[in-house]
Amino acid sequence: MLNFPLMLVPLVVYNLFAFDLLTTYMTARWDAVLFSVTMISGAVFSFSLSDLFVFSALVLLCIEVLKATRIGNLTIIDHMLSMVVFIAFLVEFLLVREAATTLFFTLMVVALIDVVAGFAISIRSATRDVAVGGY
Repeated sequence: MLNFPLMLVPLVVYNLFAFDLLTTYMTARWDAVLFSVTMISGAVFSFSLSDLFVFSALVLLCIEVLKATRIGNLTIIDHMLSMVVFIAFLVEFLLVREAATTLFFTLMVVALIDVVAGFAISIRSATRDVAVGGY
């Protein structure tokens, strides 16, 4: 599997959109509706670009949780890099005007869950590897 924190991808993509570095290639904004479906109840379900982005970040979170179940020295490095990515999210959220959005905050919380879940799973799986008293 990959040995870099996957939550780095949403951070980079968000910054590319937020600072208009993709304006020559993409003209859509986060609130652009990708598709709408009229439900049986008559309500209209709209799926926006920001919804797709959060959904993609949750898929990456699932992959990160699966990566946390591995055992080895590289797992510790991966956890440390995930912590660095979360700190980058936090610092950018606090200091950069373009990052003060609900979408960015949600991505930051996903990065925090990645860090907490990664450490919790690693600690739990490490306790299963320790044999006490030969049993």
